Amino acid sequence: MTDNTDPADQPSTDDQPMLGAPTPESTGDGAIKDPDEWVTGDEPMTGAQRSYLDTLAREAGEQIPADLTKAEASEHIERLQGRTSRGTSTEG
Repeated sequence: MTDNTDPADQPSTDDQPMLGAPTPESTGDGAIKDPDEWVTGDEPMTGAQRSYLDTLAREAGEQIPADLTKAEASEHIERLQGRTSRGTSTEG
């Protein structure tokens, strides 16, 4: 049997975890919060952050401490992306 129910008529799922839901680090409008405001910002950086930061630091000729928090790593990544031209648009 085919369900012809309009999805808009379905009950709200606000109380259920959803894939693609905003993370604590993002605001409701899609903007990213300042890393200093992250709920998990004081946790150790992730493996992905460590790997990418290592690559960026090597390309920039810098050495970065390996015991950074998620927030500190994010700030270094953003800074080093500007120095190395990684993470910037190449459209033109």
